[in-house]
Amino acid sequence: MTLKGRVALVTGGGRGIGKAISMGLAEDGAAVAVNYRKDKEAAEATAAEIRAAGGRAQAYGASVDNWDEDAAMVAAVLKDFGHIDILVNNAGIASRGQSVHDTDPAEMERVVRTHAFGPFYLAKLVLDSMRGQPRGDIIAISSVATMRFAGNGSPYNMGKAALEALALTLYKEERQHNIHVNIVAPGLVETEMGKRLARATMGATDLRELDKTMPYGHVCQPEEVADVVRYLVSDRASYVTGQKINVDGGGNIWS
Repeated sequence: MTLKGRVALVTGGGRGIGKAISMGLAEDGAAVAVNYRKDKEAAEATAAEIRAAGGRAQAYGASVDNWDEDAAMVAAVLKDFGHIDILVNNAGIASRGQSVHDTDPAEMERVVRTHAFGPFYLAKLVLDSMRGQPRGDIIAISSVATMRFAGNGSPYNMGKAALEALALTLYKEERQHNIHVNIVAPGLVETEMGKRLARATMGATDLRELDKTMPYGHVCQPEEVADVVRYLVSDRASYVTGQKINVDGGGNIWS
C-alpha cells in the first residue's frame, strides 16, 4: 500500500490514535505533517521518530477550531512539502458527561467547534491543493457514539454527528475531483482519553481489566484504527468513498 510521493496532514497527530495514524502513513511512504494544539513535545517526538525511520515529517501547531491558525498551518505545510493530498481530521476532545440541563454552553461550543468547525476549515483550506493531485483523501475520525447517542454527552454527540454530516456531504461534492472522503469510527481505544473514559464510565483503573469483556479479548489499540485509515487512503480502496467503518470489534461482546 505505497503512499510514496503523497503528503498527509494529521490533526492531533502526536498522540494516541493520531500518532498511530501518523506513523502508519509514514511507514507506507507518505510525508506527514503532524498537527498539535498544546502538546508540542509529543508532536515533535512523533515527527522525529518518523524521520529516524527514514521518513519525512514535521510538527505544526494550530488549534483546529481557529480559522487563522489553520490557514497559517496549511500555508506552512504547503511551503514545506509542496502539496497536501491526505487530510485526517483526528483531533478531538471529550465532553464532561453531563446532561443538557447541566452542560455549560461554553463547553458545548468548544467541543462542537473542535469536531465540526475545525474539519470544515481544514477541508476548505486543502481542497485546492488536493484537486491538483492525482488523488485526494479526507478521513474523518468519528466515534461509535453516533450509533447510540447516549445521554450525558450532548456536546460530543453533536460534534461527531456534524463531522459525519460534513464527510457525507463532501464526498458527493469532491468525487468529480478524484477525492475520496470516508469516516472511521472507533469504540473504546487504549489512549489517554480512552483511559479517562473507562475510569469515568466503568470504574476501570486499568484497561487490562476490560480485556476479557472486549471483542477478540482486548481493548482496541490505536494501530488497529490506523490500519483502517491506511487501507482507505491506499490504491486498494480506489473505489471506496462516502463510507463509514466502525472499528469496535462488532460492538458489545454480549450483544
